[in-house]
Amino acid sequence: MKILSFTTATLLLIAHGLTLSAAVADELPGKGVPVQPADQNYVEEWFQEELVSIGLEDLGYDVKESASMQLQSAILAVANGDATFYAAYNDPLHKAFYEKAGGKAILQPVGTIVGNSIQGYLIDKKTADAYKIKTINQLKDPAIAKLFDSDGDGKADLYGCDPGWGCERIVNHQLDAYGLRDTVHQIQGSYEVIIADAIGRIKEGKPTIYYSWTPLWLSGVLRPGHEVEWLTVTSTALPEDQADSVTEVAGIGNIGFPVFTQHVLANTAFLDKNPPARRWFELLTVPLDDVNSENKLVHDGQNTRADVRKHAEQWKEQHKSQWDAWIAEANAAAKK
Repeated sequence: MKILSFTTATLLLIAHGLTLSAAVADELPGKGVPVQPADQNYVEEWFQEELVSIGLEDLGYDVKESASMQLQSAILAVANGDATFYAAYNDPLHKAFYEKAGGKAILQPVGTIVGNSIQGYLIDKKTADAYKIKTINQLKDPAIAKLFDSDGDGKADLYGCDPGWGCERIVNHQLDAYGLRDTVHQIQGSYEVIIADAIGRIKEGKPTIYYSWTPLWLSGVLRPGHEVEWLTVTSTALPEDQADSVTEVAGIGNIGFPVFTQHVLANTAFLDKNPPARRWFELLTVPLDDVNSENKLVHDGQNTRADVRKHAEQWKEQHKSQWDAWIAEANAAAKK
């Protein structure tokens, strides 16, 4: 009889605990609210997206599998409400696409996931030192440009950007502004494919110029100050919508490209209806070095969506106290 009573009491306690757990789950602000991420199918950006998604899940939101598409399409999808957010919006690099999609009234960048990122042209150190090449403008000299000619047309081959990327607009603008069209050809295609060729050329000791940015695994393979050097520009030349951007970088000089920050680009109607999600977007920040390190894991072969999800979950656990504080603050936004 005593054993039976103990068992009954235990079952009652367990049932009570389950009821409390269910009640807590019911109180999550995102319960029952679907969220659709969008991405441009670029694995080096999945880490940020997974961190955003995990936080939303912790707040109870029903986060769907991400929809992959081209950058402009991802931004338009957020504007139209077909997607809820895009986690790798770069300001000011993507500003023109954002404004063309409708601007703040229908979509808006929130928070700063990654700050103080830089982008620009790099050259192999061997050639830079041998010919004293410090600026991209020096490629206007046919003799200098010919050093980087890999296909025999007499022009320097610049490993550039994917068609449709924000950096493509700047490279094309600068080829015109600096008078480089007659001496420089931009190689375009899948960045991962063309940059592999650039890496191979540098390892073989061949003159090479390419575009890159941080955070990215590439800076751990071709290290500025070691295998490569950043090139500067003689004057800033940017599309009109980015003309006021900061392009000076301490220790390097004028790199010619905007120093940029990365944000969550979210649908405005969703943000207005979901203060906890907005607050989560505002709070989440990731050190640039952490993104570089994760990107290196991707480059080394841990490049599936499951791999990147694991990287994000590990980052959460490594920053558990900060993460829990962010989630608590985001959760509290539902009560305001």
